Amino acid sequence: MELALSTTLHTGFDEAVERTREALAAQGFGVLTDIDLRSTLKTKIDAEIEDYRILGACNPPLANQAVGANAQIGLLLPCNVLVRRDREDPAAVVVEAMNPALMVQVTGDPALEAVAAEATAKLRAAIDTLASGT
Repeated sequence: MELALSTTLHTGFDEAVERTREALAAQGFGVLTDIDLRSTLKTKIDAEIEDYRILGACNPPLANQAVGANAQIGLLLPCNVLVRRDREDPAAVVVEAMNPALMVQVTGDPALEAVAAEATAKLRAAIDTLASGT
């Protein structure tokens, strides 16, 4: 199973973050957390890494359905979306969203299949929007 839904952009890093937020919002996801891992690691342990942001995205209706089906699923919410500079190509920015089907695989709970499928469709639409540049 694929760990992530992803695309690669050739744009500035800050622009990629903003476009990702907009694409998520268009699919009903809000960003609850925004972790600048590069800055955090530099501050805490003086480590140098490429630009790397973790956006904690949440679609409230889908989260409600998932928690209703399995109360422990909150351990896997919100959906993490990475925006990171490509290590192989510094001119590229990779955007990756966790594959929601992993929720079903990890839990083995068939009650999560429908919500995972809907979340996958919405995240895939956001990623496709980024890929197409619209």
